Amino acid sequence: MERLKDLLRTFLLLELLKGLALTGRYMFARKITDQYPEEKTPLSPRFRGLHALRRYPNGEERCIGCKLCEAVCPALAITIQTAERADGTRRTTRYDIDMTKCIFCGFCEESCPVDSIVETGIFEFHGEKRGDLYFTKEMLLAVGERYEEHIARARAQDAAYR
Repeated sequence: MERLKDLLRTFLLLELLKGLALTGRYMFARKITDQYPEEKTPLSPRFRGLHALRRYPNGEERCIGCKLCEAVCPALAITIQTAERADGTRRTTRYDIDMTKCIFCGFCEESCPVDSIVETGIFEFHGEKRGDLYFTKEMLLAVGERYEEHIARARAQDAAYR
């Protein structure tokens, strides 16, 4: 009896008809495709994108060279070198992030005691070759200066959850 049922299903093409019915059901439904560059979808305030190094309002860089972000990075994407200044404080001489290694986990941001390294909401960045995605200290500070208003606004929104 089972063989007869299988034979009928094969000749009547029931699986094909079920598939066509499913296609027909969604063919005339409202489309939900976003036309990406023209239409942008809303992002969460906690979205983790391009990294940036911040400065204090007086212009001094925030990073104190504690190397916690380098230590906590699971992908080993951060490289830091420090030096002591004339006033006895420690500051970074080199702060590099290899974005091809970075997994955007946010551990560096969470471990920073002075809120120096942050991940912005910017996801539209690219590189033509690998070297383009190797961000140096100067590049990260430039990103921080350019988007400081955006970063401060996102931090203020998120302050209640920290």
